[in-house]
Amino acid sequence: MCGISILLNPGAKIDKDLLKKMNDKVIYRGPDGEGFYINDEVGIGFGHRRLSIIDLSENGKQPMKFGEKYVITYNGEIYNYIELREELISAGYQFSTASDTEVILASYDHWGNACVQKFNGMWAFCIFDMVNNVAFMCRDRFGVKPF
Repeated sequence: MCGISILLNPGAKIDKDLLKKMNDKVIYRGPDGEGFYINDEVGIGFGHRRLSIIDLSENGKQPMKFGEKYVITYNGEIYNYIELREELISAGYQFSTASDTEVILASYDHWGNACVQKFNGMWAFCIFDMVNNVAFMCRDRFGVKPF
């Protein structure tokens, strides 16, 4: 159970102190690390408190980038990520982590917003498309993970 913080302030700078305070409020959800992504040009900021479960390496830390296309902050678990990973490998994707987070990013790249129809699990995430300046936010069907 990680903790995520998201600030959207289109066209304006992100208040870094506010984002840090928000992230500090959910420290109990992720004692294993902290990370931030801030894009002042667009006005989006992500905070993440990590609870390491699947990929314990530093490669699994968040916010996580997918090339220069996407960045994600995510809380949850995609139970069928191994099967999805294999499907994506067959489609030509390569992975540098063992995390379900990277599978979400590759799924979004491959299937777009429809990727969530493939997910079996519980999640709350925001993917920022750095190319098109679009934020895609999603929560699992039952609302298990807080957003």
